[in-house]
Amino acid sequence: MSLVLATTTPGEPEIFASVQGEGPSVGAPCTFIRLSRCNLACEWCDTAYTWHFEGDERPHRGGTTFDRNRNQITLDEGAVAKRIMALGQRRLVITGGEPLLQAPALSALLELLPDLTVEVETNGTTTAPARLDVRIDQYNVSPKLRHSGNPAELALIPERLRSYSGDTRAFFKFVVATPDDVDEVAALVRAHALPAKRVFLMPEGTDSTTLRTREQWLVPLCLDHGFRMSDRLHIHLFGDTRGT
Repeated sequence: MSLVLATTTPGEPEIFASVQGEGPSVGAPCTFIRLSRCNLACEWCDTAYTWHFEGDERPHRGGTTFDRNRNQITLDEGAVAKRIMALGQRRLVITGGEPLLQAPALSALLELLPDLTVEVETNGTTTAPARLDVRIDQYNVSPKLRHSGNPAELALIPERLRSYSGDTRAFFKFVVATPDDVDEVAALVRAHALPAKRVFLMPEGTDSTTLRTREQWLVPLCLDHGFRMSDRLHIHLFGDTRGT
């Protein structure tokens, strides 16, 4: 069984050690593995090289399409497990793209890594099958708002949001660009009974100036709604670069 991964450079899978930059585990040392492919197309996505391949006409603000062969690599789960273990971290963050599109291969991978604490970053449009779910310690669910450009019927599936709402392992991380986006978040929280204490607002942006500017108006909105705020620590530390 094989996994399709994103690359840092052609032929080199995006598997690396760093600190978590977002959400409830921010600052925690971990190994990241970035999988390729996504079922959504966010106009502001900062990892478009995982899905916006040549021939894909879905809009993205960067306007760039990527060569699939240079930005994807396929490895069997044993080879991926060896790379993860060699980095020596106790926490594994699986991101994408949308990782749960590769659930069978992920299940096989995690069975080779039984002692790791596992986080999965997901857009919340699907759920893990039982074989995979039992291996996951934390879901970082990032439902996509209107400004992502995704139709709500694809991005905001009520039964999926309700399922994650009832799972204490799930935290909700909303990317926001304007105060109006926070109103949309509040409406979703009410509609799907999302626990406010597990809701994070994170500014959209790929440079420190943009993030800091948006955080200034995000703080009072977090206070008003009882939501938590997430920075993007890796952007401040390393910039908008792969493998960080």
